[in-house]
Amino acid sequence: MVSAGVHAYLRSVAGERARRAGPFTIRFDEHDDAPPFNYAIPDDDVAPTADEVAALVAAFRERDRVPRLEYVPQAAPQVEAALIAAGFTVEGRYPLLVCPPGGVVDAPLDAAVRVSLVTGDPGLWAAARVMNEAFDAPEAGEHDVARLRRILSGGGLVATAVDTTSGDVVGAGQLGGPHEGVAEVAGIAVLPSHRRRGIAGAITALLTRAGADAGITAPFLTPADDGAARVYARVGYRRAGEALFISLR
Repeated sequence: MVSAGVHAYLRSVAGERARRAGPFTIRFDEHDDAPPFNYAIPDDDVAPTADEVAALVAAFRERDRVPRLEYVPQAAPQVEAALIAAGFTVEGRYPLLVCPPGGVVDAPLDAAVRVSLVTGDPGLWAAARVMNEAFDAPEAGEHDVARLRRILSGGGLVATAVDTTSGDVVGAGQLGGPHEGVAEVAGIAVLPSHRRRGIAGAITALLTRAGADAGITAPFLTPADDGAARVYARVGYRRAGEALFISLR
């Protein structure tokens, strides 16, 4: 089942420093309080009690983080009601898209743009800068690059897009290291000056195809809006479920 595989992957991303609170695994980023880096994943098929949800909230509050979850409701259908009862509100429901092996398609790309995988620190710094700028985050720092290094050391991939006329890096993206063949495509970022040139799709296609060679047989992603979903559909991604982001403000 796709949802169970995604949940197992998300728990693996939490790593050795993951915190448990009741039937929840929590991923905390020590250096960054941004919501995308701090969230919990419920155990599959769990029905959390009010006390267990309270313990989850306390774990976040102790670290000055917003209590929140990112998970697949199909894998834990009784969790949402327990969270709503505790005062959580839905941030968004996003399509869960997957690309089957061999399903990736190359989309048209501006001839002046070249996409490629990067491994060394110069490329990782460039990727981090583009991601942060594109997502209106603070200027990239060492912890952002360290996060990308961990992706590479875990068997994942990082890619950038370069405008060959100027030499500037104008796009970037990442694919996490695989857990039982499952991995997330994330951080697909394009600078405003270079959007609508096929760059996001080209980065996604490159990561997906290269990921297959690295043992990633079930890449997935959760687009933020319909426009992004159409980009990923053009390179072979298809809906397989739904992701729920929910938090307590």
